[in-house]
Amino acid sequence: MKNPLLLIFGIVAGMMISFTAHSQSNFSSNLIGSGVVVSDLDRSLEFYIDGIGMVQAYTFTITEEFSKRSGLSNGVPVEVSVLKLENSPNANEWKLMSFGNEQSESKPKYIQDGTGVQYITINVKALNPVIKRLKEKGVKLLGSTPTPLNENLHFVLVQDPDGIFIELIGPLE
Repeated sequence: MKNPLLLIFGIVAGMMISFTAHSQSNFSSNLIGSGVVVSDLDRSLEFYIDGIGMVQAYTFTITEEFSKRSGLSNGVPVEVSVLKLENSPNANEWKLMSFGNEQSESKPKYIQDGTGVQYITINVKALNPVIKRLKEKGVKLLGSTPTPLNENLHFVLVQDPDGIFIELIGPLE
C-alpha cells in the first residue's frame, strides 16, 4: 500500500465502528432461545433428534413454585428438553416441553393458516442424509421438495409432529 498511515486509519476506524455498534446493543447475548409446547414430548424429541439431527444439550425442570412466581404456567411443573443444532454455547436453543395436552387445533396446511411461530429455518451441510432419516421416520416432504434455490442450495419443507413447519436449506450432498 502506498500510504501506510491511510491503512492504519482504516483499521482503527473499522475497529471503532465495530466496537461502537456492539456496545450499543441492549443484549447480553446474540442468541435466541425458543420454547415450544408440544403435545407428545417423546414423539417430538424423536423427530428433532433422530429425524432432523439436533442434539439434546440438557434438560431442566420448571418447579411448581417457580412456575407460579414467574407467571409461566400457574403452578404446573414441567420438564424442558433443550435441543441445539450442535452442543455449543454459541448455538441457539430449541426448548421442548409438554403438559400432556392434545394438540388444540388441526395441523396447518400452509404457513398462513395460523398466527404465531409457524416455521423455523435450519441450514444444513447436506440435505440427503436428513431427507433419508426423515423418510425412515415416515415424515412427509411437503410441496415439490427438494426445490432448487440456486445451483448449490435446495429447499425442503416438513412439519414437526405438532405442525410447525421446518425449512431445511442446503446442498443435496
